[in-house]
Amino acid sequence: MPSDPHSLDTIPVRPDEQFDVHRLESYLRGQLAGGEQSLSVRQFGGGAANLTYLLDYGTQQYVLRRPPLGPVAPSAHDMSREYRVLSVLHQAFPLAPRAFLFCDDLTVIGAPFFVMERREGIVVRRSLPEQYATFPAAPRQMSEALVDALADFHRVDYRTLGLEELGKPEGFIARQVEGWHKRWDKAKADDLAHMDTVYAWLQANLPPEGPATLVHNDYKLDNVMLAADNPGQIVAIFDWDMCTLGDPLSDLGALLTYWSEPDDPPYMHLAAMMPVGDSRFLTRAELVQHYAEKSGRDVSHITFYHVLGLYRLVVIVAQIYIRYKRGQTQDQRFEAFGPMIGWLAQAAYEHTQ
Repeated sequence: MPSDPHSLDTIPVRPDEQFDVHRLESYLRGQLAGGEQSLSVRQFGGGAANLTYLLDYGTQQYVLRRPPLGPVAPSAHDMSREYRVLSVLHQAFPLAPRAFLFCDDLTVIGAPFFVMERREGIVVRRSLPEQYATFPAAPRQMSEALVDALADFHRVDYRTLGLEELGKPEGFIARQVEGWHKRWDKAKADDLAHMDTVYAWLQANLPPEGPATLVHNDYKLDNVMLAADNPGQIVAIFDWDMCTLGDPLSDLGALLTYWSEPDDPPYMHLAAMMPVGDSRFLTRAELVQHYAEKSGRDVSHITFYHVLGLYRLVVIVAQIYIRYKRGQTQDQRFEAFGPMIGWLAQAAYEHTQ
C-alpha cells in the first residue's frame, strides 16, 4: 500500500473543512493497526456531500468519513448507519470496504465519523482517465461491470448479516416519494411548478411492491472504484450512508439518473456523474436490459424509478446549494448548483410526459 500522502487522488484539506489532527491522532492511537505512528491527513477532493479524508500513518493508510459542514438531514448523512453496514457487508459482498470503528464524540473532529479500509484504484468522473486510453472497450466494460455488481449486491442475503432491522421494506417507495417531497419543501429557494407536477405524477404511478433487498440508494459511476489495469473490474463501492432495505429497482433508477447519452440536452450533461459525449458507453435502455438479464427482475416500470431518481436529484442539488447560499460551506463549486435546480426539475417533468 503506497505511503505517499501526496497521491494524485487527494488534495490538501480545504481550510473550512480542517480539524485538529493531533486530537484525532490521540483518539485513534491503539485502535488501528499502525496507529502508533505519526498521522498526516489529506482530503479526497471529489464528491459534493460527505467529506472524506486520507489518514496516512506511513506504513498504513485508512479513510475517514464525516458529514458535510452545516446543518444536514441526518438520514442522508448517517455515519452510524454507514458504519453499521460496512462493518458486516464485506463478509458477503467484497466490493464493500470494511469499516473498523465509529465515533460519535463531537469533541474529536466536530462531527460523527467512522474509519474504513483504504482501497486502491481509479474513480471515473467527468472524463476517461489516461490509464484507460489503451482500452478502446473501456466504456462498455465499466458499464457492464456497474450493472453486474448491482445485480450481485441485490442478491445479498441481508438476514445472514444481521441487517434485517436496517429499514422497513413495506411501503418503501411511497415513503421515498413523500420523504423527498418534504426535503424539497425545506431546501427549496423558490417554488417550482414542475416539482409539484412530478410529485403528483409519482403519487399516482406507484409501482407494485416486490421482494425487498439491500438498497445502496446512491448508485452511480463515481461511487465505484475500478482497477487501474482493468476498467471492467470494480474494486470498491463507496457512499453507503443511505443504505437500507427496499425496492432494488430504485438503485437502477438512480444509476439512470446520473447516466449520460451523447444526444442528451446540455443540462443533463452537467448533471451526469460520468464522461459525457462518448457513444461507447451503454445507453440507458441497454443498462436496463442488462440488469434485467443479470437479475431476472421485471423492469417494466423503470420509467417511474427514473423519474423518482430525477426528482430526488433536484432535491439533493437544492440541499447542497442552500447550504452554500446560507454560508454554511465555502466550497465555490456549489455556486453553479443554483441554475441546475430548474433544469433538472424540467428533465423530471419531461420524463413523465
